[in-house]
Amino acid sequence: MIKPFHFLAAAALSAACLAGCANVTTSAAREVTPDALVVPAGQTLMLKTQASGVQIYRCQPAKDDATHFEWALRAPEADLSDDLGNPIGKHYAGPTWEAADGSRVVGEVKGRDNGPDPTAIPWLLLAAKSNSDNGVFAAVRYVQRLHTVGGKAPPDGCDTAHVGTETRVAYKADYYFYSATPAATP
Repeated sequence: MIKPFHFLAAAALSAACLAGCANVTTSAAREVTPDALVVPAGQTLMLKTQASGVQIYRCQPAKDDATHFEWALRAPEADLSDDLGNPIGKHYAGPTWEAADGSRVVGEVKGRDNGPDPTAIPWLLLAAKSNSDNGVFAAVRYVQRLHTVGGKAPPDGCDTAHVGTETRVAYKADYYFYSATPAATP
């Protein structure tokens, strides 16, 4: 049985997807996307969201030299919305994207590009490692993170005295979600 809230959330999410995707095509997304981040053939853009939140870093010894220290990414925490600012879901550790309907996709990085802004986190292409529940994210096969603003770890402030401390750095990004193109019926 579908709970009324979930039904309404799913309906709103579907409407937002249709409205947000109506003027964005796969070829348009590819025109501004670096080659390393283009989704494989046979994928269709199903949803575009805007993320606003933080990248959480922890100060720790460097992996290759324990005498040096670095900010290491722990997790993102962001709200996802459509182009009109309507809430769609959230983004958190995994990396995981969870829709208001409860469906989730967990991704793994397949491609990376520094993007045009040296002060922003990189642009990414991620492939779905797992999907759960029925809903908008259940069919996602690829995710692109593009048009990032902010989110990079601070250049300093991580040293022996600060090991174990965390910092939260504000960021924004666009996330594009792709699913397999349905097979044509004869």
